Amino acid sequence: MSALPIIVFTDGAAKGNPGPGGWGAIVVTPDQHVTELGGGSPHTTNNRMELSGAIAALQHVANQPGPVAIYADSTYVIQGITQWVWGWRKRGWKTAQGGDVLNRDLWEQLSSLVGARARGDLDWRWVRGHEGTPGNERADQISVAFALQQSADLYVGPFDGYALPILQLPDETALPKRASGAVSVTKSKAAAHSYLSVVDGVAMRHPTWAECERRVKGQSGARFKKAASATDESAILRGWGIDPSRI
Repeated sequence: MSALPIIVFTDGAAKGNPGPGGWGAIVVTPDQHVTELGGGSPHTTNNRMELSGAIAALQHVANQPGPVAIYADSTYVIQGITQWVWGWRKRGWKTAQGGDVLNRDLWEQLSSLVGARARGDLDWRWVRGHEGTPGNERADQISVAFALQQSADLYVGPFDGYALPILQLPDETALPKRASGAVSVTKSKAAAHSYLSVVDGVAMRHPTWAECERRVKGQSGARFKKAASATDESAILRGWGIDPSRI
């Protein structure tokens, strides 16, 4: 792990939007330590919670130099901090149409944290939500738990003691594109063909994410992923070294 950057997964949720909300973040440092973070608000929005998760994660590593790879499924956060924020600041925190920038207080906090790090230290990476990426699924679980005021049992401890394969990272992290040239600010929730899991070398197909999650939760070395089609399912299984005809 010593060659890795600091790895961060962050997410946010709001029930009702606006309504009770929560945020979650997971930080994995090169010294082989994992820290789960979480918090919430009784009345907020999804975007504020997405921003809050990113802010909390960067605050947590503020005194740790070196590269940071931040995985988030919010295009609002990623596009905002890598593209829009420069224009907002130049215009005195006004949009191109002249209106006030929403969530300015949080954008200013996030922008300050980004500016405090060495140039090029931060790498914002988009991850498709609910695709089976362990870090994203856990950050979502934490944020939902805080939104519902439930116990999240946050883990703080050595990497070897962490139950999830947190370093199972997505291959494709570019922001999604649309035909109009605009980028959606909502999470992608494409319909699933199936959910796949491997525990102790045994693969299974599940019709729902809940069933898949129950099987892999707490299982060291487990792998899981959402398949968008039968072809995708076969490709995932072959990538895991499993014959699709055997499940």
